Amino acid sequence: MNEILHIHSASNNTLKRLRSLREKKYRQREQLFMAEGLRIATEALEAGWVPEILLYAEGKGDHLLVRRLVQATLDNRGQVLETTPDLLSGLTGKDNPQAVAAAYRPRHLTLGDIVPGPRTLVAERLRDPGNLGTLLRAADATAATAFLLVDACTDPTAPEAVRASMGAFFTVPAIMCTSGEFLAWKQEHGAHLVGAALDPRAQDYRKTSWPDKSLILLGNEQAGLPEELKSACDELVIIPMLGKADSLNVAMAGTVLLYAALAAQQAPVRPE
Repeated sequence: MNEILHIHSASNNTLKRLRSLREKKYRQREQLFMAEGLRIATEALEAGWVPEILLYAEGKGDHLLVRRLVQATLDNRGQVLETTPDLLSGLTGKDNPQAVAAAYRPRHLTLGDIVPGPRTLVAERLRDPGNLGTLLRAADATAATAFLLVDACTDPTAPEAVRASMGAFFTVPAIMCTSGEFLAWKQEHGAHLVGAALDPRAQDYRKTSWPDKSLILLGNEQAGLPEELKSACDELVIIPMLGKADSLNVAMAGTVLLYAALAAQQAPVRPE
């Protein structure tokens, strides 16, 4: 159906279907997830992600970027809905609704689809979707190859994760795997595994050389890394804490380590 549908009822079946995507079981059943915002949808399109279903608020259809999204969605045989700001707010669950929301098909990548680059971010049993999204954003900012989610991590397509990533979900591959699969992949590619841990064996992260193909491994927010993974690391590192707190939030720690690796691997920028 190559047309724009105008929706004015909260009981519309497509809106009900999209509202259900707040829950993981429905995202898995429908093989769809949501993203919000004109800028994020535009960046997703530039990264090769075309909405399966596009929604925009009444009065926004003449915006150049909205028109581009509409045309791309229709060209891809997707569905386009124009609706009211109130219904869009009810869909996203936000009091200040965005002009655009979109549903996308997830891409089920595996470790076989990538090889380690200079920096690859890895997290084990990460539970908070906000942390996951923030780490995706940091991975994008430092040009990390991918974000590997080991064992029982939270769903990267959760609305909170996609929102916190600020569009980085669409630019950094988020790949789910088991610890066994991850360690076999590390071994296959001869990558250098650096684990962040509160451990007597850990050294100051500033002493790490950050060789090519560095894998930056973060542990669960509460429990940290299990011994199996710590033992598999080529190095364990710690971020010195000079105040009363004993550690940083996992997203902050991951960002610090990503930038440390970037600084060590990049040639210094000389002033002109």
